[in-house]
Order: sequence, then structure tokens, then C-alpha cells
Amino acid sequence: MKKTVLSFLFILLPLSASANLQQLDQQAREHDIPVTELRIFAEVLERVRLAYVEEVDEKKLLNAAVRGMLLELDPHSSYLEPEDFDELQISTQGEFGGLGIEITMEEDAITVVTPYDDTPASKAGLKPGDVIVAVDGDSVKGKSLQEVVKLLRGDVGSKVSVTLMPKSSDTPRTVDMQRDRIEVQSVRHKMLRPGFGYVRINQFQTRTGDDVKKALRALQNEAPLKGLVLDLRNNPGGILTGAVEVADLFLHQGLIVYTEGRMREERMQYEATPNTLLANTPMVVLVNGGSASASEIVAGALQDHKRAVLAGQRTFGKGSVQSVLPLSGDSALKLTTARYFTPSGHSIQADGIHPDVIFAPAKVEEQSRRSLREADLPRHLDIDHDATEDDSEDLAKEDYALYQALSLLTGIVLSQPAQRR
Repeated sequence: MKKTVLSFLFILLPLSASANLQQLDQQAREHDIPVTELRIFAEVLERVRLAYVEEVDEKKLLNAAVRGMLLELDPHSSYLEPEDFDELQISTQGEFGGLGIEITMEEDAITVVTPYDDTPASKAGLKPGDVIVAVDGDSVKGKSLQEVVKLLRGDVGSKVSVTLMPKSSDTPRTVDMQRDRIEVQSVRHKMLRPGFGYVRINQFQTRTGDDVKKALRALQNEAPLKGLVLDLRNNPGGILTGAVEVADLFLHQGLIVYTEGRMREERMQYEATPNTLLANTPMVVLVNGGSASASEIVAGALQDHKRAVLAGQRTFGKGSVQSVLPLSGDSALKLTTARYFTPSGHSIQADGIHPDVIFAPAKVEEQSRRSLREADLPRHLDIDHDATEDDSEDLAKEDYALYQALSLLTGIVLSQPAQRR
């Protein structure tokens, strides 16, 4: 039987004098096992156990060694202790406790990917790209991503102080927040104006595909859809199958995404099916720097198939696949095992998805003195109530990027030849 690194480690850990090290070295060379490094690990573990100034809990020491090993790989691989594993499973179902914030490790800094809508984090004004430097006055420097997540989470109603270095400033700011039960509403929808629908996806969960399907049917029941804005801004990703199901609703054939990894089971292709709800309705997809992972899969698939116009800013660039591998003792290993590729073969990793139309961040400020309008004139003609009512001015002040997307979508619809009925 071929010897593995683990089998050599179990031999080396006792460090018995009877161990035939020359024989081990010979076997290691034959099987390409780094026995010297394993011997050093075993020696360090034994000497810390025996000689450290205070008695050491060996279980904690070994868990720390595992976490340190995974930290050397990439920001998304981590060791999940039982409570972390439970939290991960809960969050993918759409409910968890905390502040409602997605964070990542970026260049050794704990960085905000996005705050979820209507959560303590979004209400406090946290923005994508903000760097968390301290929690309750204690620096997070040197802490792992999972350790910071634990600090941010707590009992519902309890308070936490978070010190941030904003992306657009060199001056840190401290925000006090009250933890809440976070129930992420995966999908929201509304009619922007008659015939122009809007669907926002906050996060991809196990039920997101069905939720989007319900939203589209509700919009179609309200009025025949001339166009649709799909909003993926500040969507940190989530379940891969949720993203595939959403993309499949708008594509009737072709590749949606494929993955490549070292293991055969990590090399997969996901194809669209003919069961589409909106085969030809013009679409604009809104993305920004907070759109990551699964949201980039949807955006990349619709862009490559020329099914939608992408608008906004370049996406986050998280193109890696994490597999959650259960371990003994109710713990788990979250390990990066593959990379995502769009149908055209573009790797999302570190590059992101580039929009077809770039929207620079902007905000419309209301002027203190409003100019005179037709409606202010005496004896003006009444409004034609059969005409389309347009609240575009209010939309521009509330969400200028969405206002731009609606204007772009309207132009696309008007430029199309009239359909025979």
C-alpha cells in the first residue's frame, strides 16, 4: 500500500528512539513524502507540549496548527469547528444571527464584501471595500477570518463596536451596532414603471431559483414585461446551484458555467435547459465591486450568451469553488477545490466580470430652489392618465445607478423592431 503524509506523521509523532529514521528517509524519497518537515512538526509539537512555560491544551494546539496550515493556502479555505459548521449550514438556508455583513480576507486585511440590505451593517453605512481594523476596541490584526466572524456575531440585542478604515478615506471611524437576527430575503421585486420589471437578488441560497421564478411570474401577472433589470449589486454569492438555476431561467440552451480542479469530480459543466421564463425579453444586469462568486457566474453567463447588457462597475473577482468536507467530531474543512469559468472560457478569479456599460458612482442632490415646470403654470392641460406614469426623478435621487439602468433598458426596448402580434 502506498504510504501517505499522514501515515508518516503517525510514525514520527512518538519520536521513539527505536524508530529507524534511515529507513523512513528512504521510503519518503520513494513516495515523495516531506519527512524532514514532518519530523520538524512533530518535534515542535512535542517540545511545546513538554517545555512551554504553561501547560498547553494539545487539542487547541493541534486545531491552531490546522488553521495555520489552511491560512497559507488562500483566503477562502478554512477549518470549521462544530459551531462554525452549524453557522455555515444555517446561513445558506437564509437565516443567521449577527450584523448582516459579508467579509473576506484580502491582503491580510479583513475586508467588507457587502452588507446585506436592511441589516444593522447596512443601516450603519458599512460599504464594500471598508477594512475592519478592530472589534470592541481590540485589533483584529493577525486574526483569521473565522475568528473575526466569531467576534462580530453574538446574542440578538447585544451591542458591538466595529472600527473601520473606509475605502475612500485614510481616517478610521468607529460604528456601534446592535446585533439582530438576520433573515436574508434572497429576492425582492417590483415594477419600476408599467412593463419594466425589477428583480434584486441579495444572496444565492438553496431556494433562490424558485424565489426568482415566483418574482418573475408575479411581475408578468401585473403587466406584460417589456424589459427587466436584474440587480446583482453587493451580492456576495452563495450556493452554486442557486446561481445556475437563476441563469437557466433566462437561457434556453448552452453552457452556463464550468469548473476545473485537480480532482475529477471537481471538473463539471452546467448546461441550460429549455425551461425558460423569459427567452427574449430585453435585460440589463446591474453589477458592482460587491458582486462576487455566484453573482459573477450569472452575470458572466448572461454576458457571454449576449442575453443581457451588463452595467455598473467591474465585479469582485472571486472565481474559486469551495467544497465543504465534513470531518470527524462534527467539524468540517472548507477547501478551495476548483475555479469557475464563464461559457467563453474566461476565468473570474481576481479579474472579475467587466460590464458592457460602465456607470460611475454618482448621487443626485435635490436643488434647494426648484425650477418652474409646466404643472406650475395656470390653466395647464391635465395629465393624460393613459400615458405611462414616470417617477424617474425620485428614482434618480434614490438610486442613480438603477435610474441609469432603467434608461438604458428603455432605450434597448425602443430600438427593437416592433413585434408582430
